[in-house]
Amino acid sequence: MLVRDTISNAVAAALQKANRDGAISVDSVPDIEVERPNNAEHGDFATNLPLRLARAARANPLHLAQLIAERIESSPEIDSVSAAPPGFINFKLSESWLQQQVEEVRAAGDSFGASDIGAGRKVMVEFVSVNPTGPVHVGHTRGAVLGSALANSLAAAGYDVTREYYINDAGSQMEAFYRSVWTRYRQALGRDAEMPDNGYQGDYIADIASEIIDSDGNGYLEKTDTAAIREIGDVAREKMVSLIREDLDAIGVAFDNWFSERRLFQNPESSTPDSLPSDYDRAMSRLREGGHLAERSGALWFISTALGDERDNVVVRSSGEPTYFASDIAYHFNKFAERGFDRVIDIWGADHQGHVPRMKAAVQALGIEPDNLTVLISQMVTLKRGDETVRASKRTGDFVTLRELVDEVGTDACRYFFLARAPSTQMEFDLELATRESSENPVYYVQYAHARNASILNLAAERGIEYSAGDVSLLTHPNELELIRTMLRLPELIVQVAENLEPHHLPHYAMELATAFHHFYENCRVISANPDDNELTLARLKLVAAAQVAFRRTLTLMGMSAPDRMDRE
Repeated sequence: MLVRDTISNAVAAALQKANRDGAISVDSVPDIEVERPNNAEHGDFATNLPLRLARAARANPLHLAQLIAERIESSPEIDSVSAAPPGFINFKLSESWLQQQVEEVRAAGDSFGASDIGAGRKVMVEFVSVNPTGPVHVGHTRGAVLGSALANSLAAAGYDVTREYYINDAGSQMEAFYRSVWTRYRQALGRDAEMPDNGYQGDYIADIASEIIDSDGNGYLEKTDTAAIREIGDVAREKMVSLIREDLDAIGVAFDNWFSERRLFQNPESSTPDSLPSDYDRAMSRLREGGHLAERSGALWFISTALGDERDNVVVRSSGEPTYFASDIAYHFNKFAERGFDRVIDIWGADHQGHVPRMKAAVQALGIEPDNLTVLISQMVTLKRGDETVRASKRTGDFVTLRELVDEVGTDACRYFFLARAPSTQMEFDLELATRESSENPVYYVQYAHARNASILNLAAERGIEYSAGDVSLLTHPNELELIRTMLRLPELIVQVAENLEPHHLPHYAMELATAFHHFYENCRVISANPDDNELTLARLKLVAAAQVAFRRTLTLMGMSAPDRMDRE
């Protein structure tokens, strides 16, 4: 149990006791919120419950705080409890309990901070999901890093997490992609061919065409345009999906499942002649049965205004072709109704922000609780090199790719900087700062703290220092205790990230942990040459080992490496 929850329970018990004693009279109690005070002089934790109870109890909030505080029972975690104006209850943690947590953190190892709040509930995080018509660009990269770190945090909080990439491999954009590759294929073989008006112009299209020529030769020229486009399109699509996989692997983003949009329109495999209806057919049938569809001017409309949306939306065009929205409806039917996810989290780009209400309405119309679907919007990214805005790529002609960014700044910088801002805010990515090897660069600052940590433990190993019997009660220096306090914030943070879907707190915590460790390193000599300090050396080595657990756990959640060695300017 988190110490914050222990304190919350103690406050609840004290309030109940005060009610029984007749000292306080309240009919209902609001949620007990326990927070960390901004001013460390006020203690480690505080609650403003007396302020929130004052009106209902018809009592002075400071007096209420005193009545509750004096009834809080002692515990190993709490050193002191005090009432403070205008109506707070402040808690200071026990020094001996803090010291003992060094042992607990070391024992937890890679599972430090793990929680069971998720209780094994099935959660899908679907992210990136760009059309396989081109490389992943910088805007997509932000969503990729966000989804990856969020999924890591949800798993650490006890959820059964599935990471999914939805391959948008149906529709007009894919058709334009296929025709673009076919055009470059023919041109490369000396045939006259004109790029379609909606074709893709990047050099990568010519590269794919060249790869197909190298592997398959010129055989597609002997086929009709229709057959050639279909067959060469299948090859090109698989090559592009493979390229996307490789690019995402470069920043440590992996998926449990790659789900093809085309599957939504295919009948499930069946051993009987009468095959089962597709996900698309079943989803449309459910909407029709619920009275949520209507025909207008030869098209089929979803009546989303009846469920709070601003306008109705076409799901089947008058040509009989399903819209992208129809595919999205079928896909979410598959997620909830077919695969049984308790919660689905979609991470979309800024250009899809206006689509959220209609998707929520569709989920509701399918008979699914709309709150079980959460859509996070990842806002735009601007790349800066000094004062200059980086606008275009030489490879694609119109956007900077993930691969180009990783090649310039590295995986860890990509992940840290994209995580450091809330996804709802637009961000500037400073390329010069991301590559700077100094404490000005937060990535370097955090990883250098871990490298310092590792160097101490390596030195102890080289000297044959065995510290397992170290006495943690000797850890009384303010910087030692502050480092322990900072480490113990990680379990709370994992719960916070999972509950609020806010992984951007992780980089800020990593900075705080690094700062606490740097201060400890600068003020507390760990391995001393003075024989009188031997016992303290062993205790401090235990603290360093515990800090390494916290560093590695934090960096792993962020998808970053934990280097044991780094150079410094």
